[in-house]
Amino acid sequence: MRDITGGVCAPEGFMANGIHAGMRKNKSKKDLSLIYSKEPCIAAATYTQNKVKGAPLIVTKKHLKDGIAQAIICNSGNANTCNSNGVELATETSELLAKELGIKEEDVIVASTGVIGQPMVIDPFKEHMHELVAGLKKDGSDDAVQGIMTTDTKPKEYAVEFVIDGQIAHIGAIAKGSGMIHPNMATMLAFVTSDVDISKEMLDIMIHEVVNDTFNMVSVDGDTSTNDMLCVMCNGLAGNKKIVFKDHDYQVMEDALFYICEQLSRDIAKDGEGATKLLTCKVSHAKSVWNAKAVAKSVITSSLFKAAMFGKDANWGRILCAIGYAPADVDVNKVDVHLQSTVGNLYVCHNGMGVTFDEEFATKVLSEDEIIIAIDLNDGDYSATAWGCDLTYDYVKINGDYRT
Repeated sequence: MRDITGGVCAPEGFMANGIHAGMRKNKSKKDLSLIYSKEPCIAAATYTQNKVKGAPLIVTKKHLKDGIAQAIICNSGNANTCNSNGVELATETSELLAKELGIKEEDVIVASTGVIGQPMVIDPFKEHMHELVAGLKKDGSDDAVQGIMTTDTKPKEYAVEFVIDGQIAHIGAIAKGSGMIHPNMATMLAFVTSDVDISKEMLDIMIHEVVNDTFNMVSVDGDTSTNDMLCVMCNGLAGNKKIVFKDHDYQVMEDALFYICEQLSRDIAKDGEGATKLLTCKVSHAKSVWNAKAVAKSVITSSLFKAAMFGKDANWGRILCAIGYAPADVDVNKVDVHLQSTVGNLYVCHNGMGVTFDEEFATKVLSEDEIIIAIDLNDGDYSATAWGCDLTYDYVKINGDYRT
């Protein structure tokens, strides 16, 4: 497996585009994106567990009942959530795109991101659908990722090439996410393309397995969005023998998908609203995977600990506090904690008790933009990793006037 360029257009048969359609006031920012496969795709998705769901998710779930899709359309600037005509708008968007592309309406995946509860009209879609489709191109992934960004400061885009069943295959992806992010489903918005031939049943199993250990282990602020969705489309143009069992080929593809999703998860956490540091919590020697995950998530979602990391304060007691209230079976008298960065390793806790350390060295370790919190529970054989970010003044500034 190797990294390549091209994002969602790296796999055979995919094109993309992104334009400004008027949903965002800033005309220099794209706000409508399209990903298209020249052949119908096997498709699967995961969705937010928030009880309040964006209308596009409702429509997409309906469309994906047969496991087939050929296009993804996504707007930014308006979440199309809690609108009385939301489903109608998402449905009409599908109809407009399907007509322009000459495909089935039910083969369209619809997504939106932006302000919740904001009135929305169909006009921007009607007026710009032809432009959006006409601009589809093989190198359009960059434009597409720009069109789905909201408070993101950096585009999140990856692609890999690998060999499966003797054939060269690819997976590409774009994602958005910076705020209102908490592990409880899948991701923020992530669109994945592949030319691997795989059955719907195997693809569905695979994305849930991967999501549970990647996007579900990310938290920026503890808020689970209403519009979170991960969609994967596979058009089979790589020419491999169709994957219908959990065999070697399945594992090869899953490894590639996991790599892509792990990179996107790290990027989303690092680009958290106002963030200055990526926090990676690695828990080892837990009694179960559940315990390991619960502890890792608890630490990276602790506002007190996140604030300490922003202040370069090695306040390890906040880590133990978060471990203590995690819904996990943990013997706190066995816990060891290290804080690590490129500067070095800072040992702060042994068997649940403090270890003397140099405060000046601690400040140097915590001054880096990527910090690892290594927690050894010394109580089993299981491990887990979660990603988060520090909590800064800018997070409040960004969200204090997000709508206005």
